[in-house]
Amino acid sequence: MIEPSTRIDVQSLVRADLVVIGFGKGGKTLAATLGRQGWRVVMVEQSADMYGGTCINIGCVPTKSLVYQSEQRNGSDAESKSDYYRHAVFAERALTSQMRAENFAMLDGIDSVTVLTGRARFLDPHTVHVTRADGGAVTVEAQHVVVGTGAEPIIPDIPGLRESSVVATSTDLLATPDLPPRLVVLGGGYVGLEFAAMYAAYGSEVTVLEHHRQILGQEDDDVAACARDIMRDNGITVITGAEVRRVEDGPASSATVYYARDGESRSVQADVILAALGRRPVTADLGLDAAGVRLTEDGAVAVDEHLRTNQPHIFAIGDVNGGPQFTYVSLDDYRVVLDQLVGAGNRSTTERVAVPYTLFMTPPLARVGLTERDARAAGHRVKVAALPVAKMATVPRARIVGEPRGMMKVVVNSDTDEILGAALLSYDSHEVINTVALAMRHGITATQLRDEIYTHPSMTEAFNQLLGALV
Repeated sequence: MIEPSTRIDVQSLVRADLVVIGFGKGGKTLAATLGRQGWRVVMVEQSADMYGGTCINIGCVPTKSLVYQSEQRNGSDAESKSDYYRHAVFAERALTSQMRAENFAMLDGIDSVTVLTGRARFLDPHTVHVTRADGGAVTVEAQHVVVGTGAEPIIPDIPGLRESSVVATSTDLLATPDLPPRLVVLGGGYVGLEFAAMYAAYGSEVTVLEHHRQILGQEDDDVAACARDIMRDNGITVITGAEVRRVEDGPASSATVYYARDGESRSVQADVILAALGRRPVTADLGLDAAGVRLTEDGAVAVDEHLRTNQPHIFAIGDVNGGPQFTYVSLDDYRVVLDQLVGAGNRSTTERVAVPYTLFMTPPLARVGLTERDARAAGHRVKVAALPVAKMATVPRARIVGEPRGMMKVVVNSDTDEILGAALLSYDSHEVINTVALAMRHGITATQLRDEIYTHPSMTEAFNQLLGALV
């Protein structure tokens, strides 16, 4: 390691122990940890608006802030709907601005860490050129490099879509304080449905167009159907089996989306079209070829179980490596890389089991492990319990808060009593699912989880009844 010294001066050439490209969760945590240990670290972020990464600025924090604000609205006339949404957006912006400043200060306050705002590009495996936002340039030579540039939304090649004046990505939609009167969402996956639910709660007229036979195609049919019923109850029009053919702009910042369903041509009007059809790793213009770094067929940076690329001193963490696109996975990526750089080098991604995830509709859908469909397909003999929340008499918490909608489902290995997976579509499910995941990771059986003592009234005590219903 290069001898630690004072903060790197921003000059034409600097030498560092570590360059981190991208201010996301894993990268910033690694930079801070090693910087405090005396490593000379350079953090490169292309925009001052992205200090802290996707989660804080255009992902988890702003969307969940807007979801929360939407749940506080109790209905009003058209004018106050727009005003309420505008107020919610400004509150979200204040929150993200504060967190962005805190994240910058976290690194800027460490003497051996320098934050460069600009675009990074490899010149060779150990050299990164940074074109700074202020017009200057810095070349950094580093012993180790971590690529954490994240992922970006995809706008598919549908005739007229990319050229439309009303098409938006999730990032674009978060940037406007104007509530769209009519929102058409292309894609019935997690991002699409989260935005659909949120904007419907603010008062937009929302239509979801999903190509497959059901929304949430990775979920069991009963769970997906329950989510769809809740969305319909909230006034969202969900159209499955819809093949979008083209988009045509109309007058007054509107457009028509033409699609086919069951062989019949149909259309829907939109003031905003949200393209929620997937994300791709951000690798363009990084000069990875100059570094000799290989990509996968999907365009992600190829890594091994220790997150090393084919260049052993270059790592890739977070969304850019093609793994699950969750902030908490990026944080675990940090632990893997840290162990490679200053630890025993044993930690790897193969140790990850029972990683939960949540769709923040209202109420939220949280999932972990195998679905019933996948468990049976894998050859497991299973027991299943699936109960509507409204019929779970021992779970009054949902009624207390006025949100008894949804269902809870758990899948258990009938031979070993091992919990294989769970889907919780219910109030506070994003918290409760962590209990299931912890049980799965540490071998706590379904019977043990069923017979635990839980606080009352809480959603966690649902396990007493739910796991008692296994058949």
